[in-house]
Amino acid sequence: MNGQQQKMMNEYISRINTVIDYIDQHISQDMTLDELASVAGFSKFHFHRIFYSFMKETLFQFIQRIRLQKGADRLCMNRDVSITQIAYDCGFSSSAAFSRSFKAFFNQTPSQYRSEKGNWCVQNSNMNQGDGNQWKEKIPKIPYNEGILNEKGKMNMSDYSTQVTVRNLEEMTLAYVRYIGPYAGNEDLFKNLFDRLYSWAGPRGLADDPNAKCLIIYHDNPEITEEEKLRVSVCLSVPADTPVDGEIGKMTIPAGKYAMARYELTSEEYGKAWDWVYSQWLPQSGYEPDDRPCFEWYPEAEKDGKVIVDICVPVKPM
Repeated sequence: MNGQQQKMMNEYISRINTVIDYIDQHISQDMTLDELASVAGFSKFHFHRIFYSFMKETLFQFIQRIRLQKGADRLCMNRDVSITQIAYDCGFSSSAAFSRSFKAFFNQTPSQYRSEKGNWCVQNSNMNQGDGNQWKEKIPKIPYNEGILNEKGKMNMSDYSTQVTVRNLEEMTLAYVRYIGPYAGNEDLFKNLFDRLYSWAGPRGLADDPNAKCLIIYHDNPEITEEEKLRVSVCLSVPADTPVDGEIGKMTIPAGKYAMARYELTSEEYGKAWDWVYSQWLPQSGYEPDDRPCFEWYPEAEKDGKVIVDICVPVKPM
């Protein structure tokens, strides 16, 4: 693929990412083909086929899957919220329509699923960041624990010097590079994603901004979504008016309350950190998860061989 072809490919990727972000933000609403084609900047006569060629599922298969997987997440995380309310929040016209689609997809009714799974929904951070190049001191070295997906160990706050605070965060504009597919244990993948993001940000003076924040967003729960369809974005906060193009996308993290658990972690402790927030701190906190993205925030450089990370979970009072 020559330079011009790669530029055109990146433009298509950018438009697909834009419409995916739009779908995430409007999942409770009806969305038409005309509307989504306009968001993507494609003719409605061709958009459906273009979307399928990139995502390997039709536009409305994608929307339906995201709605159902979001519903599954909420059934586990928000156990006091009625199934009917979850159905409406995920864009279904009724609880009956939600239940029919849910059973066809998961082979269980929503109530069976909620009863079987219990109060679990641990967002797993399963990757490792290798050395960077030109801006490698800016790129977090993120540990990866091979056993994260099956690890359910307990964690004491005192053992890991954990501090959990609930803070009101302002809206953040993020530039990102996104990947769709399996990522567990793929060190080279995450190194490549960060290198591409910082290679774009560096010449624009964005990587050296002392107020810039480095985040990783996991858009899907690995315990619900098939590996081939998992979405992850590596992000850098930027001014709201920053122009982006090609493979570099732009999105916002909504303002609101976030529980922020500060850790200094080695790779062996990393998986348990997420589990502790969800299985021990959250049930006793007086809060429940809110319907905004979870993310990891890397506020400081590595210290004494340990990564400094804030695990950020959106919350609201119970």
